[in-house]
Amino acid sequence: MLARQVEDREAAKDARMAMRMRLVDRQQRVRERALTLISMRGGPGRPVPGDRSLMRFTYPNDIKGTAFLVWEQPNADDERFLYLPSLGRVRRIAGSETQESFVGSDFTFEDIGGREFEDYTYRLLEGAGVPATWTAPDGTTHPVSVLESTSRDTAARFPRVVSLIRRDNLIVVRAEIRNRRDEIQKTFEAVRVEKIAGYWTVTEMRMSDAVQRTRTELVLEKVEYDVGLKPDDFSRRELERGGGWPAPSQRTRAR
Repeated sequence: MLARQVEDREAAKDARMAMRMRLVDRQQRVRERALTLISMRGGPGRPVPGDRSLMRFTYPNDIKGTAFLVWEQPNADDERFLYLPSLGRVRRIAGSETQESFVGSDFTFEDIGGREFEDYTYRLLEGAGVPATWTAPDGTTHPVSVLESTSRDTAARFPRVVSLIRRDNLIVVRAEIRNRRDEIQKTFEAVRVEKIAGYWTVTEMRMSDAVQRTRTELVLEKVEYDVGLKPDDFSRRELERGGGWPAPSQRTRAR
């Protein structure tokens, strides 16, 4: 099943990244943010039962220290926590909030923290009118499969997603995200995809909202894979700690 192959595609045991976020409003005004992300792969035989990730903003001052922690649970609902330093407390993100805006960006908590696999049904689209290839911004063309994901929640804000998935590496390179009126409200695009340290990586991406006439861009500036992170690096205490990018012994740069 293609959806499961995408979910389980080859990835590093863990990763540490530094990123830049650009928010563009409807007047084309730009705000920039800086953030770090650490992640750990979970599953049978691994240190944690499900994937874990911790994202922390480091710039500017009005959002610095804000952090988002995700614990994926294979046999239960995922747990998501948002730390707001201005309030000095952690807020649990309820399942009904996962399709809300992630700290004012065009990405949702679900986009950032991952969708619950079992919350969707999947259908492979084939035939007339279905694209067989995707042309990257650099002009190269790649064969793709087209996957439709439909939320089991009838009240979902964005109940249907149609994704283009590169067949060679199982990366989602484009997704049309439909609202309850079945309009394409948001569009995700992988602007740059590279192989870093043996792993396919989206090093630049954007999410556009046709209704709000806004977009959010994420650019990966530094990445290091298989660094030896521990489960304690993804604890509630670590969420509130407010640290930044730890200095690794060796760093792989995204170019």
